Amino acid sequence: MATFDDSRLDDPVTLNAADAILRQLAMTGSRIRVEAGKLPAGLDTQFQPRGVLVVGAENRLIRAVLEPTCPVPLVAWPLDTLPAWVGPLDLVVALAGDDPNPGLLANVLEATRRGAQLIVAAAADSPAAAFSPARALLPTRTGDPLAVAVAVLEGLQRLGLGPIVYAESVAEAADVVAEECGPFRDLSCNPAKELALALAERQVLLTGTSVLASRAARRVAEALRHASGQAALAADAAELTPVVSATHSGDLFADPYEAQESLCPVLVVFDDQRPNLDATGTATFNAALPALIRLADARGVRVVTLSADADLGVMDRYVSLLQQGLYGAAYLSIGLDTPLTPQPDYWEPGR
Repeated sequence: MATFDDSRLDDPVTLNAADAILRQLAMTGSRIRVEAGKLPAGLDTQFQPRGVLVVGAENRLIRAVLEPTCPVPLVAWPLDTLPAWVGPLDLVVALAGDDPNPGLLANVLEATRRGAQLIVAAAADSPAAAFSPARALLPTRTGDPLAVAVAVLEGLQRLGLGPIVYAESVAEAADVVAEECGPFRDLSCNPAKELALALAERQVLLTGTSVLASRAARRVAEALRHASGQAALAADAAELTPVVSATHSGDLFADPYEAQESLCPVLVVFDDQRPNLDATGTATFNAALPALIRLADARGVRVVTLSADADLGVMDRYVSLLQQGLYGAAYLSIGLDTPLTPQPDYWEPGR
């Protein structure tokens, strides 16, 4: 296993060599702005669908944002054939990107044949655009699934199908993280570099306080696996409890440089500050999390919390947590000298 060298996090030469991935993260807000403010020219804004079916990249993110408030049934569809119930009364949303898989193209063609209302987010020169009705096309330019998802959510909000999402506000949230976690802020005042230091040579466990926070945790876990080549587990608190329970309290007098048989765990909590209690004070999501944190303290397992501003919108908070975690993964890779690629392949269609 590679050894983490924290001096690399403030070394200008090393940071310059990792410019591609750091620049990609820093330009997240810019890509969101590029994709913002569009709706297909032929979309009927007065149309109230019987149901919404979302296919393609980040379809589960769309579902996670819309589900709490969407006034009609909503499905994130993973298969290459449409369900039998989709028809003229329904809306099919396809996030195709630049080069969609054949199954997604088949779904677009079938939705067109059945007369369903369509929104196809795709590059103008992509196969999906060629096979989509012109009135249904939401042209994209960046190839960034997150930026495209924000644009789609902004459009669906205008159709009355989801919560308020302002792309400019989401972009600003990404910019704030980029400023706080930029490469030329040193380790003493850079939360992402501190996060990388906390995760180095540890078994990383991640969980979230809400559905969206947990989704950010899963995305960051994927990035951490690519950055370190080590296991990183994102799950609900109940599923992480056995791992923390098996951890023995550390010996205060143990030699920290002595070889260990296994990596000590660290628990990363993604907290988007969303209300998680019902009227009776009972947790409505990840109910075992408070007990897990207490157990971690008792077992000597470090708990790191990533937080978002409670006053931000739902997607603003998600992007803030996601970017904090991705910056941490980037700095972990830099410290381990295993740099990530500018277009990480853990962003896969339909996930």
